[in-house]
Amino acid sequence: MQINRELVVTLRNRKSWSQAELAVAAGLNLRTIQRIEAEGAASLQSRKALASAFDMDVDELNPRKVPAMKRYEYKSVVFNTKGLMMKAPDLAPVLNQEGEQGWRVCGIVSPDSGGMGRIIAVLEREK
Repeated sequence: MQINRELVVTLRNRKSWSQAELAVAAGLNLRTIQRIEAEGAASLQSRKALASAFDMDVDELNPRKVPAMKRYEYKSVVFNTKGLMMKAPDLAPVLNQEGEQGWRVCGIVSPDSGGMGRIIAVLEREK
């Protein structure tokens, strides 16, 4: 069973206890404390003993779940607008085709002065 080993170390340090002192306070073996702090593995009995020594609920020793950071890749699609006589280009067919491959629009820009010449769609998808 997993335990929040960083929390165990932090709580032990707050009390200025050595691992041996925590072992005595919790009624556990020194080697058990060393294993818990190194590997983050503890039996239910060890978790209960630590919770009692730290005067806290057993569930507070559960490991923290850190959400995994998502990664994205990006690309751009350029639409030529010259000669369209102030008419917006039809972006839907191209963007829908890209969407079928997992791409989604995260921005549309017109870098040319006055918006004449081209439109760039910036696309992203999760890796």
